[in-house]
Amino acid sequence: MSTSQSFNHRELHVSADQTGVGDGSAGNPFATIQEAANIAVPGDRVIVHEGVYREQVNPVRGGLHNAIRIEYVAAEGENRPVIKGSEIVKGWTSEGNGVWHVEVPNTMFGEYNPYATPLWGDWLEQPKWTMSLGEVYLNGKALYEAPTVESVRDPKPRYTLPGPQWVHPVEDVPHPEDTVWQWHAQVNEETTEIWANFHDKDPNEQLVEINCRQSVFYPKNTGVNYITVRGFELAQAACPWAPPTGNQIGLIGAHWSKGWIIEDNDIHDARCSAVSLGKGYSPNDNAKTRLGEMPGYQYQLEGVFEARHNGWDKETVGSHIVRNNVIHDCGQNGVVGNLGGIFSVIENNHIYNIDAKREFFGQEIGGIKMHAAIDVQIRHNHIHDCQLGTWIDWQAQGLRMTGNVYHDNIRDLMIEVTHGPALIDNNIFASQHNIDNLAQGTAYVHNLFCGSSLLKAELNRSTPYHKPHSTQVKGTAIMYGGDDRLYQNIFVGGDFLMTDYSFRGTAGYDNGFTPSIEEFVRIVQASNLGDVPKFDAVRQPVYIDGNAYYKGAGSCKLEHDRYLSDADPFVRIVKDDDGSYWLEGEFEEGMFDVPTKVIGTFDLGRPRIVGEPYENPDGTPLVVDHDLTGAERGEHPTPGPIESLKPGRNRVRLF
Repeated sequence: MSTSQSFNHRELHVSADQTGVGDGSAGNPFATIQEAANIAVPGDRVIVHEGVYREQVNPVRGGLHNAIRIEYVAAEGENRPVIKGSEIVKGWTSEGNGVWHVEVPNTMFGEYNPYATPLWGDWLEQPKWTMSLGEVYLNGKALYEAPTVESVRDPKPRYTLPGPQWVHPVEDVPHPEDTVWQWHAQVNEETTEIWANFHDKDPNEQLVEINCRQSVFYPKNTGVNYITVRGFELAQAACPWAPPTGNQIGLIGAHWSKGWIIEDNDIHDARCSAVSLGKGYSPNDNAKTRLGEMPGYQYQLEGVFEARHNGWDKETVGSHIVRNNVIHDCGQNGVVGNLGGIFSVIENNHIYNIDAKREFFGQEIGGIKMHAAIDVQIRHNHIHDCQLGTWIDWQAQGLRMTGNVYHDNIRDLMIEVTHGPALIDNNIFASQHNIDNLAQGTAYVHNLFCGSSLLKAELNRSTPYHKPHSTQVKGTAIMYGGDDRLYQNIFVGGDFLMTDYSFRGTAGYDNGFTPSIEEFVRIVQASNLGDVPKFDAVRQPVYIDGNAYYKGAGSCKLEHDRYLSDADPFVRIVKDDDGSYWLEGEFEEGMFDVPTKVIGTFDLGRPRIVGEPYENPDGTPLVVDHDLTGAERGEHPTPGPIESLKPGRNRVRLF
């Protein structure tokens, strides 16, 4: 078979049933995906047939542009092919009381032994003892690592991670069902020993796997562009902690490349992060932890300028699509990225059970955790049962989050140290705590908020902002708070508050914020303070109108048109027996009389510092004229994310 460069969409076949030497043809396929990856050239399609492939695929080449890609796809009409970063382990011997022992040769791991590799890195805070990147799986379920062999032999309920209250309010979180120590490993010169407490299970009669590879689909080199990965189950990789200052290696990832499409996959059991759109290695890798000479913030800031010096722009990296995947049961993130995810689309994914085990904790955990989400579109994702649903951090200029549904998370969304414009519209935030707002310049339009929120300035971290739709740095600024827009949302109150300074509704803006940019400028210019201090002394404007408030949610006094009610609308997300999800709630007739209009670019203005309009990534005006379900809005739209809501009881299908 010729390996010359051709754009005739050559097909290369791979089959787990191959026992001989294949040539990649349909009649004589390769035995491993890597064999196909070694020869694939732009225009080729690698067709992977059903079966389990225990390998780490390193795509050697990428495509040329969006129309000439290299595709890795599941064979049609067959079961999903499975790529695993694990190996099956047999030969366990019983030590009694549910404890079993096995010794495996280190040759099983090659150059990367997860059990000899610590879980470490910037902003990883708990636990205080050193965990490894290894995992043990019993019938597909990851067990808990133990600090000592004695902990395995005498299992007791695991501790509760004591993170900062406003970040990790563990006292309000129920423990997972199975919270005892379950395995411990000891790495010797030639072997790795593992002790595991399988309770009443005989591991030699069950499927017991251990992770052996760092990733399952990840290029060793950067700049491997225009790859498609479609239709696989991808699982059980020993990928490392992925802070924004570190080499963000995921179970699958683009590794500082451009134009990947990751779609229609079942991705699960990453030790840390499932899908990486993030940063590659740099000399300052994890410098906060390694050196400690400066705050991590400073190293991260340096990383932005280092990336710019090395060609960080739209032509080099980003513009990925992550869609229609099920991403679940990972320790740190479902999707992670810093700098490398610019101009990407993350849509129609089902993300759940991220940090559900609560086995370790740090400041970089989320169903989606994105830094530098410049012109990123996060839309129509279903995110639940996560420590934090989505965390948007630094440089989210041009971000749009639309049509997402959050529920049963500890917190739904955090947006931090970014100056806008960012548009958050048509979302449902149904957890007990919805928003940690440590940013400014964000527009919240037609959302449903069912929990508490937090509003906080960040006056000691000056972060970059950019020229419109570009990575070119225009300046840096601190986060004064405010400069937000809150139009035509529904807020549901209640008794639960995440912290003493949380609030429900928009009452948190009743703290001296000015009503307009004109009033802000007038007060600043009338001040006798110096150039910088006079701006520090005046709260930025906020723009709030047309919202509906239930069950005691508070309204900002600056708001003119609103609907206030003490009634409980009994809003909830319901899962039916067929797996469908529904929004239920009871809304009063007066809510539908609030003056509203279709909101768009020209209604939202421009954030004060950045000056870029709230617009589409291509610079054209946008308009919020469709709801979460795709229905068109009327001339006087309904508050909240569902246009079809009506007075009385409602039941609307979401997924």
